[in-house]
Amino acid sequence: MKLTLIGHDYKYAVEQIMLALFPEEKPDYSPDIADGANVPTAESRLLFGAVYAQAVTVITYDGKTSRGYARAKRDKMAGKLAADRVLQRLLKQSFYRASASLMAAPPVWGSLTGIRPAHIAASAIESGLSEKAAGNTLVREYYVSPERAGLCIDAARASLALKKTLEPRDIALYIGIPFCPTRCAYCSFVSNSVEKSFDFIDPFVKTLINELDAAAELVRELNLRIIAVYIGGGTPTSLPDDALEAVMTRLKKCFDFSFIREYTVEAGRPDAITARNLEIIRRLGANRVCVNPQSMSSDVLSAIGRRHTPEEALNAARLVRRSGMALNMDIIAGLPCDTPEGFSGSLNTVLELEPVNVTIHTLSLKKGSRITLEGTALPDGGVVAEMLGHAFRRLKETNYGAYYLYRQKFTSGGFENTGWCLPGHEGIYNICMMEELCTVLAFGGGGVTKLVSAGGRIERIFNAKYPREYVLNAGKFKEKLEKVKLFMSDDSRGVHHAISI
Repeated sequence: MKLTLIGHDYKYAVEQIMLALFPEEKPDYSPDIADGANVPTAESRLLFGAVYAQAVTVITYDGKTSRGYARAKRDKMAGKLAADRVLQRLLKQSFYRASASLMAAPPVWGSLTGIRPAHIAASAIESGLSEKAAGNTLVREYYVSPERAGLCIDAARASLALKKTLEPRDIALYIGIPFCPTRCAYCSFVSNSVEKSFDFIDPFVKTLINELDAAAELVRELNLRIIAVYIGGGTPTSLPDDALEAVMTRLKKCFDFSFIREYTVEAGRPDAITARNLEIIRRLGANRVCVNPQSMSSDVLSAIGRRHTPEEALNAARLVRRSGMALNMDIIAGLPCDTPEGFSGSLNTVLELEPVNVTIHTLSLKKGSRITLEGTALPDGGVVAEMLGHAFRRLKETNYGAYYLYRQKFTSGGFENTGWCLPGHEGIYNICMMEELCTVLAFGGGGVTKLVSAGGRIERIFNAKYPREYVLNAGKFKEKLEKVKLFMSDDSRGVHHAISI
């Protein structure tokens, strides 16, 4: 789609809403259009009067032209940050309004484009709105469907409840293990097949332990309290048992877990879960384990390159239940070869295992995945909507509630990922990470440390992604920890300058 911006330079905001509403299009700023070419176009304009700022969007698509308008009083734009927020919202609203008559059906998330839609609801409630009023704002101002607005309110309620229990020095830990038994066809995460990367496991584990030792010293110095630990990946249980035990033993030895409220290991692939590694995980302090079959259909598992069977997924989940640890499970809507009937069957099978937490993901098409590279046929947005609609109804009727959600780019139908749980089993790490309630220190391959100040300032520090890079970059750990120390020290004194990452 050819984009023209007039009176502003908010390219990212316009591109976000364009991709959300017209995911098949790509932004194009070239000035010329060949004569007779049927090229979709969008003109985005900002106008400023004495009282109002107004956004006007004119879209031509499939031979039809439509206009959309949005305005707000300029007295609501005191300061650059407030002005940026309001003006970007107006641009997205006017773009959405111009698009409404050109789309076959309105998107369920309306003009919202961000990763964390529940954050908007939580902020509205904290500002004094009731839950009902906050939900109505999402529907009225952002055109979010009532059902999705309800999900936001549920997630906001869980976020605000957890926020009330947090102390200023509470943090979470994330440990990234970037290895898997094999790489799934949909995968875009940083993960290496154990079969191809076995020689990297030993140096990776040694480097990770060194990073943990250095970080533990800083955590003690800053008097930070660890409330949640999450070991993810990849598939942590694809490590040999002695390597997994070495990492978890060092975690328990060098960090103070006196204040810990949740310790999760994303065991992940059923074909990497054994009674032996579950015994290690339980003995060394974890109280939650994730089993992520993604589907309970043999055809779908084969299509995504999984080597395990539905029966192996059942057996792995039962092993977790017998271990006494809480069971989390994930499935994905929109996988190749899946149908609404097949997806509902997978969900029903998962629910029979009584996990405390069920996360329903929507397939996101990422550039590096085999599904994208090979152009694999997938269920369309309407089919995915049917799958998610069934999940919404089924989880509600079995006493699960939505407690966190997030959105990704390039999902079928523009849908979301939602974590559901039984009452009292909200995932603390998931909420803290997604709603940015506290600092998360991340270690290992692909770990992203997220520093959160009391005033809401966010800084990120990225570890090297791949095992080889991670090992070779071990010399940068000291620099990373110095940045953490600077941020934390400044936050305690109320200093809010930016740091270079």
